[in-house]
Amino acid sequence: MPLPMEILPASLRDLSALRRLEQACFQKDAWPLLDLIAVLTWSGVVRLKAVEDGQMVGFIAGDLRPGEPIAWIATIGVLPAYQRRGIGRALLRACESQLQGKRIRLCVRLSNQAAIQMYLQEGYLSVDTWPNYYKDGEDALVMEKVRPGGL
Repeated sequence: MPLPMEILPASLRDLSALRRLEQACFQKDAWPLLDLIAVLTWSGVVRLKAVEDGQMVGFIAGDLRPGEPIAWIATIGVLPAYQRRGIGRALLRACESQLQGKRIRLCVRLSNQAAIQMYLQEGYLSVDTWPNYYKDGEDALVMEKVRPGGL
């Protein structure tokens, strides 16, 4: 019987697994090695991994930007074979619960309708579009969730 999915803190020990996940999820826009090291080591960053069957199957990172009352989800991804099983939603909720600030924002490809639908279901609304945000020229939809009272 497979072990259930767990959400755990991620650390620099997860660098290799995170590189594989980035390549699988974001072929066009995978973060370079130095960005991955930064997200796994900078203080103030909430970084969580979803682990199932002994491997990292999802990752999320978010932080409160200095001088801004807005937290940003910097990245969220789930391996394609594990998508549409609630792992992304579980990561999002876990990260949100640890983020400070009343408002949380994220960017998503306009073509990623499945993710946009999940974000809408989780209380995010479209607040902006950033033209040519991704390397291939695709626009990013900026979405925001306002939490009552904030943290």
